[in-house]
Amino acid sequence: MERAMAHRGGTRTIPRACEKAWKRGTRGKGTVGVGERWIPSKGLERGVHRPRNEKKHAREVVRRAQVAVVDDPEERSVPFPEGDGLTVIGQDATLEGFRDHLNYRYNLYKNIRRGMDEAEGGIEGFSKGYESFGFFRDGNTICFKEWLPGAEAVSLIGDFNNWDDTTHPLSKNDFGHFEIRIPPKADGTPAIPHMSKVKLRLRLPGGGVIDRIPSWIKYAVQEPNAIPFDGVYYDPPEDQKYKFKHSKPPRPDALRIYEVHIGMSSPDPKCSTYAEFRDTVLPRIQQLGYNTIQIMAVQEHAFYGSFGYHVTNFFAPSSRFGTPEDLKSLVDRAHELGLFVLMDVVHSHASSNELDGIANMDGSGAHYFHGGSRGYHWMWDSKCFNYGNWETMRFLLSNLRWWLEEYQFDGYRFDGVTSMMYTHHGLQMCFTGNYEEYFGMATDTDCLAFLMAGNDMMHSLFPNSVTIAEDVSGMPTLCRPVSEGGVGFDYRLAMAISDKWVELLGGEARPGGTFSGGVPDEYWEMGNIVFTLENRRWNEPVIAYSESHDQALVGSKTVAFWLMDKDMYDYMSLLGPSTPTIDRGIALHKMIRLITFGLGGNGYLNFMGNEFGHPEWIDFPRDDRWDNATGAFVPGNGGSYHHCRRRFDLVFSEFFENAGKSVPGDGDDPEPLRTDLRYHHLWRFDRAMNTLDIEHHVLSSSHQYTSRKDEGDKLIVFEKADCVFVFNFNPTQSFSDYRVGCHLPGRYKVVLSSDDPKYGGFGNVQEGDGNEYFTNEGYHDGRPHSFLVYTPARTAVVYARVPDEDVEVEVDAVPSVHSTPTSAPASLDKASSILDDEDEDEDETSA
Repeated sequence: MERAMAHRGGTRTIPRACEKAWKRGTRGKGTVGVGERWIPSKGLERGVHRPRNEKKHAREVVRRAQVAVVDDPEERSVPFPEGDGLTVIGQDATLEGFRDHLNYRYNLYKNIRRGMDEAEGGIEGFSKGYESFGFFRDGNTICFKEWLPGAEAVSLIGDFNNWDDTTHPLSKNDFGHFEIRIPPKADGTPAIPHMSKVKLRLRLPGGGVIDRIPSWIKYAVQEPNAIPFDGVYYDPPEDQKYKFKHSKPPRPDALRIYEVHIGMSSPDPKCSTYAEFRDTVLPRIQQLGYNTIQIMAVQEHAFYGSFGYHVTNFFAPSSRFGTPEDLKSLVDRAHELGLFVLMDVVHSHASSNELDGIANMDGSGAHYFHGGSRGYHWMWDSKCFNYGNWETMRFLLSNLRWWLEEYQFDGYRFDGVTSMMYTHHGLQMCFTGNYEEYFGMATDTDCLAFLMAGNDMMHSLFPNSVTIAEDVSGMPTLCRPVSEGGVGFDYRLAMAISDKWVELLGGEARPGGTFSGGVPDEYWEMGNIVFTLENRRWNEPVIAYSESHDQALVGSKTVAFWLMDKDMYDYMSLLGPSTPTIDRGIALHKMIRLITFGLGGNGYLNFMGNEFGHPEWIDFPRDDRWDNATGAFVPGNGGSYHHCRRRFDLVFSEFFENAGKSVPGDGDDPEPLRTDLRYHHLWRFDRAMNTLDIEHHVLSSSHQYTSRKDEGDKLIVFEKADCVFVFNFNPTQSFSDYRVGCHLPGRYKVVLSSDDPKYGGFGNVQEGDGNEYFTNEGYHDGRPHSFLVYTPARTAVVYARVPDEDVEVEVDAVPSVHSTPTSAPASLDKASSILDDEDEDEDETSA
């Protein structure tokens, strides 16, 4: 029996076992995957390991066989928030003292939703402002509407009317909305041709005249050798519109994020494109084992050197990388490869550039933003949104929905959430964890209500979407559901972790003095490192990273360059000698990334290129300028792209020559790797970390226990999932017959060793060496069992328990997450049979 599920572009056939899984709703949502898992049972308490529950395995087979149907938000609604929003207090009793604040912000959100229901057809219609604002079509009649309350008169000008401001005046209603309907030409075609340049001309109360790019513009371009951008009427003919061909992959149980910037994704000193990235970089990301990409700098930004943070046109993809159709093709290709696609969205502020952006849009000095000093971010030289304004709310909520619906993105990383949530923007503020800092007069409750509305809308209309908050303050409830009174994010970034590594590598003051070349290894505090990695709010998931794009921007440098600095220029070749600095750097680079991966959170992020130890730093092409905020002279770099690229050629000798070609399957290296340089060792280790998660579900596991933080030996030992991680940070001393604790008895084997020669190690402990490690009874480091290991200096080794009885899994018969099954393979038939038996068991129990 099969069921046809509708999706954009036709129907997909779903095996009956999949249908049964869907009918179960939330049941079977655990983080199980194909392979062995620990089952919480009485047998476990007695120290007996059992193979993973067969029914859970059946559910996993079914989950992987499901067709990920393209979200159709039109068939869904956003439930009205019920209750008092105080459920979160049950998880954190400290919040009891801030009951009134939590209740106030929740009621504020409820009142906003009531207003939407009464005046806007609900949040479902309110969040589709792009269908009634900016340019839209009614047949071949072109319609346009813009909110400009500060203007007296507005005209639409552009190529189509020779920039004549007398031919197309807009009418104004009582709400400050200006609009016009432009009938088709005599031949029936639209009056404004596709790709025509357009702007608005505003006449202000004082008699002034200003030109503006429409705030809802879908595309903006900068002509060669021109300074300003122009708005573009973007309405391609049907045969030029990109049609999505591939379904979205399921939401991953744990995100392994590869953070990217399209423009700097080439090894050549140039601005790369959506198409080049699609053909050259995406297959490599899949090969590395990442399941998610996070694309930075998508929204149009006139200043390239802002890394996309100074957005000028919020609904337009950056034209310097290609067309909107090119971006859609990139997203579709990523989905074909089984990759989840997140976008960095900037709603924390906007560029103060009035000529190209939305700052001072109507000449009033406020508009979408606060007026006066509250509307200006003095450190970023940008405008701060007024989240309590109705039209600002419409603009930003619609912007969130636009990218998910039009471009099929799967979610967002929200930039600058700390700046959004507080009127002081987190500037000159040291958050201590005192709850008064989070729930006081400096908290922007209008912003929190907006974020609650955005998360509620996205998670209801796009159930598989993911939202990640960039917050350094540690705001409680940020990553709890809106229905509980939380702000609704799925994850926050664990930003303190990368700061800790820079602190250790960059020479901050620590016990023993200040060190210009970084803190020597013998002064690294194991307890402090573990505290930083584990310091997160209970039940509020985080994404861990040792370095993102931020750590490498000009003024800082990559972790690899902190570790090895100038030695990278001369000693990364395998054809010549190494140095102690290189040996230390290669070893610690792997250890830093693995301990962050294993202990830092519920997901992991890496910025492109850093997986292979990218040298130097990031510096965008820029000319000399004067800082608007301080007036200080800021020297440029002569417009150079030298540090605005990713040196993939250090790993792949024929990177572009292989563009568009299929990448070998798992277990094979893309050909040809540059085996003459040491970078490929780090690349392979990064892939091995992802493989560890794929096979052992490290990131999604709820079992985590740190049993040893030895300041004398410089060792850290912890358990995660079914693995035991052993880190020896000692720079000189190796230990034989070193006893490490574990929870379960039995045999263990090495599944990942940073000392393996294929990762640039010395081969003292290798994967697949056939050695097995047997546990002994008796408590050690608080664990009921233990085993002996050899732990070399500056080495990390991961041990996994060997199951007593393997569960047979027909992995080859399980479709990949992006394939389209037309009938149930043998493994699905078996899974269906197992689930049938379970239903019969339930019926008997119910009876």
